[in-house]
Amino acid sequence: MGKLVVLNHPLIQHKLTMIRDYRTGTKVFRELVDEVATLMAFEITRDLSLEEVEVQTPVAKAKAYKIAGKKLGIVPILRAGLGMVNGVLQLIPAAKVGHVGLYRDPKTLKPVEYYVKLPPDISERDLIVVDPMLATGGSASAAITFLKRRGAINIKLMCLIGAPEGVKAVQKEHPDVDIYLAALDEKLNEHGYIIPGLGDAGDRLFGTK
Repeated sequence: MGKLVVLNHPLIQHKLTMIRDYRTGTKVFRELVDEVATLMAFEITRDLSLEEVEVQTPVAKAKAYKIAGKKLGIVPILRAGLGMVNGVLQLIPAAKVGHVGLYRDPKTLKPVEYYVKLPPDISERDLIVVDPMLATGGSASAAITFLKRRGAINIKLMCLIGAPEGVKAVQKEHPDVDIYLAALDEKLNEHGYIIPGLGDAGDRLFGTK
């Protein structure tokens, strides 16, 4: 079973509190999501393998380390996942970015695919799927399924907030995928929204309703 990691770093929790606040406007909301994504990316890349190298400092030669050539990819689930991409790229600027477009049918709550565009070497990359909310888990599970069908092997899921129902759904469908959250909330309501959550992440990111 893939691991569930809830990142309780003080900076993440502080910024997440402001993200939740309904009084936080679009500009600040967007900036905070960007910042939290960077902090989460720091944690999610903690297990990247390193190789030893030698560098010349102004004083002497030194043994040092660099990432061992691992290819990384970021895959936002459209549209809300776009709000987390730049934050991750701040830390991993060489990562390639793919896109998976899904929307949730308001009646069935099931995901519907409308767009997939990925790097051609997807099977060689460690992928980080990003989406602010892990609610029912339907969209995340579907996106991961689409990636696997196209050759993806190593996948992690990174969300700001998750519901227990969504975590359980992804773990059931994709037991090989690790899940990283800034917070695990109480439950879903009858409309499939996370309680207490933060509202509709896409609308708050882009100023729509």
